[in-house]
Amino acid sequence: MQPIQMVDLKQQYQHIKQEVDAAIHEVIDTASFINGKAVQDFSAALAGYLSAKHVIPCANGTDALQIAMMSLDLQPGDEVITPSFTYIATTEVVALLKLKPVFVDVDPKTFCIDPAAIERAITPKTKAIVPVHLYGQAADMEAIMAIADKYRLAVIEDNAQAIGSDFYFSDGHKQKTGTIGTIGCTSFFPSKNLGCYGDGGAICTNDDALADKIRKIANHGQSVRYYHDIVGCNSRLDSIQAAVLNIKLPRLDQYIDARRKAADFYDQAFAGQPKITVPFRAPNNKHVFHQYTLQLEGVDRDALNAFLAEQQVPSMIYYPVPAHRQKMFAASGAADYILPVTDWLTKRVISLPMHTELSQEQLTYICSKVLEFIK
Repeated sequence: MQPIQMVDLKQQYQHIKQEVDAAIHEVIDTASFINGKAVQDFSAALAGYLSAKHVIPCANGTDALQIAMMSLDLQPGDEVITPSFTYIATTEVVALLKLKPVFVDVDPKTFCIDPAAIERAITPKTKAIVPVHLYGQAADMEAIMAIADKYRLAVIEDNAQAIGSDFYFSDGHKQKTGTIGTIGCTSFFPSKNLGCYGDGGAICTNDDALADKIRKIANHGQSVRYYHDIVGCNSRLDSIQAAVLNIKLPRLDQYIDARRKAADFYDQAFAGQPKITVPFRAPNNKHVFHQYTLQLEGVDRDALNAFLAEQQVPSMIYYPVPAHRQKMFAASGAADYILPVTDWLTKRVISLPMHTELSQEQLTYICSKVLEFIK
């Protein structure tokens, strides 16, 4: 059996090696390293895949979130509602821009932001909502957009973990996550479902004026070279990373199918285990399984994590300390937030290997070791 990886990018690369190598060499041969044809091609291809009007590539997912907030003209002290149970980048950029993160709880089944909690947290200073499509499952965007419309709030989707997911509305139509809110942000960090071989990100919007502003912000506030209309930053997806993404994007649905099949295997293996709750699959969206995350009850989670490591099975705890309990927010009194579901999840979740190259032999071994410890 091949050694088990949490994310096996090396084997995935072997399947596309010739195409990736050729694409990278083409960039090098043309020396178009910044905003070259590969970047333009990827922007157009991703917009087509998402059925979005505008996709603006940038340097990473964190920059995508920051640029999105900058484009909305949010002012210091404005409140941005966000879950605490997420990677720190989501909330870090809020604080970086001198905005106020307002932490709310998540749904205990989906792990995504609770729409009812959003509405309870709205004040006259609230300007935006940042739902996170966590672990590959979409937040309840229909309910969130209804709240946003009611209170005239912007919605910035953090789609870093769920690119390719479909959200189904009650009227029967569907949209890709990242295209539903005012702005969608994603990351192409190597371990993502659509990952490059370095850092990368993108911003998505269907608003023409916002798209123009986002492009300027990402390029030093300029649309014409050396004429800077607004304060911006320098955030670009380089051509080599775009070349890799151009090879992987047409395979994204195939990659998602492979992840879902691995998730099906896990689900069946853990069915009927009272101490294990497998990931919930909401009927109104397609879970793309960026992570496969269990909830444990009556099990020493940290001991299981250590046991699996001893058995050569990698596992991860996403996220052991929620954002509102991080030291970076201590001075703002964030620890005073009462988020029982978030605190409950941080003590009980554990993620198993999830990627496109998992074999049945590896999956069988992983499940057997989890069950060996649980029983």
